[in-house]
Amino acid sequence: MLTCCVAVEQINRRKLEHVQHILEDTGCDRGRRDFEQIALRHRALPELDLNEVDSSLSFLGRKLRFPLLISSMTGGDDERLITANRNLALAAEHCGVALAVGSQRVQFKQDAARASFDLRPLAPNALLLANLGAVQLNLGFGTTEAQEALSTLDADGLFLHLNPLQEAIQPEGDVDFSGLADRIGQLNEELNSPILIKEIGCGLSRMDAELLFARGLRFFDVAGRGGTSWSRIEHHRRQPLIDDDLGLLFQDWGLPTPRALMELAPLRERGATLIASGGIRDALDMLKSVILGASLVGMAKPFLEPALESAEAVIARIESLERAFRIGMFLLGCRTLHDLHGNEDLLLDPPELR
Repeated sequence: MLTCCVAVEQINRRKLEHVQHILEDTGCDRGRRDFEQIALRHRALPELDLNEVDSSLSFLGRKLRFPLLISSMTGGDDERLITANRNLALAAEHCGVALAVGSQRVQFKQDAARASFDLRPLAPNALLLANLGAVQLNLGFGTTEAQEALSTLDADGLFLHLNPLQEAIQPEGDVDFSGLADRIGQLNEELNSPILIKEIGCGLSRMDAELLFARGLRFFDVAGRGGTSWSRIEHHRRQPLIDDDLGLLFQDWGLPTPRALMELAPLRERGATLIASGGIRDALDMLKSVILGASLVGMAKPFLEPALESAEAVIARIESLERAFRIGMFLLGCRTLHDLHGNEDLLLDPPELR
């Protein structure tokens, strides 16, 4: 019992430390701005009324006002974490956008942590996505735990996140990623809800997506480099225990988000659905992501401080993004999201990203 309590305390402390480092170390947001290399084709004669622009879509059976996903951030039994998730849920419901919670592993260690994931009463109509680390499938988790994570949130789907770099740098990381493709494929066969695969900031390569596509997976969040560096965050936590700079050495490791979207384009043509996240900071990044084939676009860090403040602060940030996104569609001559999605004619030049 004491060992379990210590493990729970470690997880809660780790989540709070993650939030603290994101807020205090501006260098954790790498700000590589890979999307700035992509130029869009302005239409001086868009031939439509801005008021007619329709940015809505349907995703996993839920209607969204525009393709925004509030990406996974946190969760646990600390009151600040519970409040943050509730503010995000209230805002997602009010604004008609999607919300993915942080890793729910902690709820299996302590019942009190479930409160931060019990969000459906606050967001009865929102698209909600549960979240577990894929590596936990090598550590005893399976269909029972996946279904429980979905049930706690009354979620529309389950994110399985892949984070080998973070786990390698994290002092207490789980690093056995062997045989995971088969385990994920097996879970996908056993679970009645859709599984969505995501990286957490290093990008999803075509090779990895192909492994999972062959096993029946169809939803991929590329989560490329360029935004929050979890390697750098874990460096701060590692430093007092292990005197090295591994977390800094790998802080810019991975595929940039635009490059990852382009790598997975052949899979999209074969029926895969792509989600873009990683370094997306404004509506222009969102527009470019949709043009490169993303059906949904995730952002996390821009909502962290507002979430710690109030639901109203999150709503204000979302509504500002929506206005800018619709203006961008107008300036590209796109009346609907269908006109925007995957339409590379809207790019001035094919991007060359390394």
